Amino acid sequence: MTDNDQKLINTIRTLSIDAVQAANSGHPGAPMGLAPAAYTLYRNTMKFNPQDPKWFNRDRFVLSAGHASMLLYSSLFLAGFEISLDDIKNFRQYKSKCAGHPEFGMTPGVETTTGPLGQGAATSVGIAIAEKWLKNRYNKENFNIIDYKTYVILGDGCMMEGITSETASIAGHLKLDNLVWIYDSNRISIEGSTDITFTEDVEARFKAYGWNVTKVEDINNLEALNSALVDAKNYSGAPSLLIVSSHIAYGSPNKQDSEESHGAPLGNDEVKATKKFYNVDPDATFSLPKEVSLMQEELRAKGKKSQDAWINLFNNYKKQYAIEAAEIEMIIKGELPAGVVGEMEFVTDTSKKIATRTAGGKVINETAKRLPWLVGGSADLGPSNKSVITSSKFIAAGDFSGSNIHYGVREHAMGAIANGLTISGLKSFCATFFVFSDYMRSSIRLAALMNIPTIFIFTHDSIGVGEDGPTHQPVEHLAGLRSIPNLNVFRPADVNETIALWQVALESSRPTALILSRQDLEVLDQARLNSASNATKGGYILKDSKETPELLMIATGSEVEIATKAAEILEKEGKKIRLISMPSLELFEEMDNSYKEEILPSSIKARLVIEAASPFGWHRYAWDDEAIIGVRHFGESAPPAKVYDHFGITPENIAEKARIIIKKHS
Repeated sequence: MTDNDQKLINTIRTLSIDAVQAANSGHPGAPMGLAPAAYTLYRNTMKFNPQDPKWFNRDRFVLSAGHASMLLYSSLFLAGFEISLDDIKNFRQYKSKCAGHPEFGMTPGVETTTGPLGQGAATSVGIAIAEKWLKNRYNKENFNIIDYKTYVILGDGCMMEGITSETASIAGHLKLDNLVWIYDSNRISIEGSTDITFTEDVEARFKAYGWNVTKVEDINNLEALNSALVDAKNYSGAPSLLIVSSHIAYGSPNKQDSEESHGAPLGNDEVKATKKFYNVDPDATFSLPKEVSLMQEELRAKGKKSQDAWINLFNNYKKQYAIEAAEIEMIIKGELPAGVVGEMEFVTDTSKKIATRTAGGKVINETAKRLPWLVGGSADLGPSNKSVITSSKFIAAGDFSGSNIHYGVREHAMGAIANGLTISGLKSFCATFFVFSDYMRSSIRLAALMNIPTIFIFTHDSIGVGEDGPTHQPVEHLAGLRSIPNLNVFRPADVNETIALWQVALESSRPTALILSRQDLEVLDQARLNSASNATKGGYILKDSKETPELLMIATGSEVEIATKAAEILEKEGKKIRLISMPSLELFEEMDNSYKEEILPSSIKARLVIEAASPFGWHRYAWDDEAIIGVRHFGESAPPAKVYDHFGITPENIAEKARIIIKKHS
């Protein structure tokens, strides 16, 4: 290690502790211990251009231990990214580029949001799979267009989380040798030594997963660390794990190797004492040696040279492989090929009954014909979810030519991996039963937070699951997903609503949850849908009276069919009913007020909502708890018709409820 190396590593440390001290909150210990690893990655190991953080063929770095965010911000600053010293001084402050944890889309150089521990590591597996897939499809002889690695720093907390185990298992199975995890083994957690809960042999565990495992006994031994990273970068046939021994709050006289330094500022006196250990002016804050600007200039020049060489290679590639080059450009821009959306035929035969999961499967397969980079899979439920692209193979170790992924029974890993695929430019979907969405909620939430268009498919959407019983009958899940900001939640009522809403999902810039039925559903009257499908407005009039309605009846999904029969009963009695299908509250709420008033006139107080789920969230439309026919407790194990009867979701009971409400408001 040279004196310059030591100065720059210590600058990462001092910027981190100064920023935490100024914010009076944050995590100083991990950045102090991990600084040599981050420095080595950015200075020696990775390929990137700080002046174009989104260069497509860059190496990716993910800080899974997101609480150590100042490690990342300080390193990005030293590497020449568009982060200023003022940004660092405003760490954790309103509208700062340097948020408390790394946030995708907010800070140049941040590849994914890493909040809950393990999410970053899990998402990195999706990024690595995407690189393998892109490389397989687009690289040609003498044109290594796609060739990048993904590096991750994770800590003891990440290692304890189950999602890390799930994704490490699948990464080993797929032999992702473009993936390098650096495990910071500092042996300290918030509550004390990791020995109180974590005594497993991590090396043996990862070898059992099929990983290449290397130990670096002292993170401050830069030569050993650099050598290990070079070996990992060049290793073939397996992902690599570097187990690196470090000291939390390295250099702090009183808080090194102590849980006290994990999540709180060191304090002014301890900061000064630590800076003395680093041979830095103890009274100076946010100080920068001249070597910082030299490193910034060096890495900017190096990055530009690398990207310019790639651009030249790509331009020559484009001359020989115009179709493939055009696809790469669309992937980079997030565009869809012509004809992907809007060319699917609606079903006009109303005598048919089709489950919306079956309809969704047909959309997937039709879309795959026009969208080569549609990639997805299921958590061991492909045949049930109808989520297999039948014209393509499954991805396997050594063969990434397929578009299907066997995720195994790993729902949480699947959600995070799907996000990694999406971040990498692929159009990614994943599927499981709706009740298992609980296992992947963090990944769904992060997709919404990052504003990335991952498509989450959830079939077996209601008490219609029947005999499988309460454990498999989602009740509270619709309300839970609808509560997540920036998430499309679509529950179509038939095949045509499914087609229309799938197309919205494909075009959307945000994530979508498609909630689909197991049971067959009637095809709604196409004359009421129109060719463009009113379903894309979130809510529309499916059936209406000739005069001003006495009652507004609102239903979603499989309950629209039941509500239609109830409306017919009431119409025979002379009641004036408007039936509204509302497959997406989110899309409906985005419509202008005039449209919403047209569909749901505020002057009509008599309203009835029908949905086989928790009534939570429907009161903005129903205004009265008694005007919601839903499911207020867990389900029952019985044939579907019996379960629906048990909860009063039948045409006869809906009609009776409607009579009461009409009378109340007449």
